[in-house]
Amino acid sequence: MYKAYVFDAYGTLFDVHSAVSRHFDIVGENPARVSEVWRNKQLEYTWVRTTMNRYKDFWDLTSQALDFALAATPGSNPDCKQVLMDAYLSLDCYSEVPSVLKKLKEQGYKTAILSNGSPKMLSSAVDHAGLSDLLDDQFSIDDIQIFKADPATYQMVIDKYVMQPEQVAFQSSNRWDIAGATAFGFSCNWVNRTTQPDEYLDLAPLKTISDLNGLLD
Repeated sequence: MYKAYVFDAYGTLFDVHSAVSRHFDIVGENPARVSEVWRNKQLEYTWVRTTMNRYKDFWDLTSQALDFALAATPGSNPDCKQVLMDAYLSLDCYSEVPSVLKKLKEQGYKTAILSNGSPKMLSSAVDHAGLSDLLDDQFSIDDIQIFKADPATYQMVIDKYVMQPEQVAFQSSNRWDIAGATAFGFSCNWVNRTTQPDEYLDLAPLKTISDLNGLLD
């Protein structure tokens, strides 16, 4: 049924909290809270910017979100910002990612990333994780300067691969992203790594899995 497996990057292939966890000792009194606020604001800024039609590069929004997180979390160390931003370019990938991508490639599927991340962010993370040979493409929304979950972002894959939306298996850990991709017509698998409650019930995934190994079941 499927011809391609396309993955969101942040939270799906790469652990967005690994930048802070790697430098836990220098972030301040509540590093977990800093990481949580950083991620939430990063996403919020993409949605607000898209609504306003005032695009900014995802790297810039990531930097602004970290500024807010450090300022909003009491006891944080503002001097850690550059260290954390550098770490974001080399986020840890989840342990099962290389083996799952390898098996999908061996079975003849196209594999790709579709992400809000800028090209430099994606290429850096992919290279650091050693995934370059396991991915056919890295689609960055920077090419069209509209963030997910606008339908135009998912259309990028269809334009390149010339296939029907339902022939694309799309994986994301972000439920809102799954909702957007489902509305577009992709066949979606929600990677619910942290056992979050479901939402967007009218735009349900075909399958909910705890990690990417669930694609091989």
